[in-house]
Amino acid sequence: MRRTLDLKTALAIAVTLVLWASAFAGIKAGLRGYGPGELALLRFGVASIVLGGYAALTRMRLPDARDLPRIALAGAFGITIYHVALNYGELTVSAGAASLIIASGPVFTALMAVVFLGERLTLRGWTGIAVSFAGVALITLGEGTGGLHFEPGALLILLSAVVTAAYFVVSKPLLTRYRPLEFTTYVIWSGTVPMLVWAPSLLRQIPAASWSETAAVVYLGVFPAALAYLAWSYALARMPASLLSSFLYLSPVLAIGIAWVWIRETPSAVSLVGGAVAIVGVTLVNARGARGPARR
Repeated sequence: MRRTLDLKTALAIAVTLVLWASAFAGIKAGLRGYGPGELALLRFGVASIVLGGYAALTRMRLPDARDLPRIALAGAFGITIYHVALNYGELTVSAGAASLIIASGPVFTALMAVVFLGERLTLRGWTGIAVSFAGVALITLGEGTGGLHFEPGALLILLSAVVTAAYFVVSKPLLTRYRPLEFTTYVIWSGTVPMLVWAPSLLRQIPAASWSETAAVVYLGVFPAALAYLAWSYALARMPASLLSSFLYLSPVLAIGIAWVWIRETPSAVSLVGGAVAIVGVTLVNARGARGPARR
């Protein structure tokens, strides 16, 4: 497993960061015309069609039956739950603040490593987790209207941060048996199927939405979904998940800038302070905050 970046892997990471950062503003733009569930279905319906066309042209092999449960679980975590919860959360939370909460994801990866992989956290690691949660709490308060008020939508985005960590853990073994394009295609297809519950309402919303609102969702499907997930899978197949996830710390900076240009939105000052605190905590966790598996 590589720990140094080659040019192709670095390019894949850069493409992923820019496209995923743009998704927070794109979701806000799409929510002006679509409901959260309908937006998720349209976005990943577009991504599924794009990947399906390529699969048909290349006669992509089908996944092994033994891998279907893990693929379905990865799709549920990384596509269905993550994006539906994020969309609902962004109804009340700014795009920049949402990206700051998602940046706490590596903390949950560290906690899952303790539970499922037998790793141990040092005092620095536990301190980092406490600091990160304090930062997320500040964001939750800072996104309330009219001053410091609790914003429930932030908890849905926090759920997205938790399940994206689970997605990384579940996905890693599959990438030893499937090429990144195959894996991305299967996971997006499996994650899109549960969203079909919103198909009837989506068909009613499409004619009422503006061209720009629909275009924003199509953009989300082609670029932050299909292309970015493919690029991330490529990088994940070549680097340790914990090391790769550290690059996500750069995403909030890009997301806030893109949200300001695209939808003229910035998070509150309290949310920005909370985001900075959360990222400090994540940095502590990843800076020698974990030990190897405990002996048994």
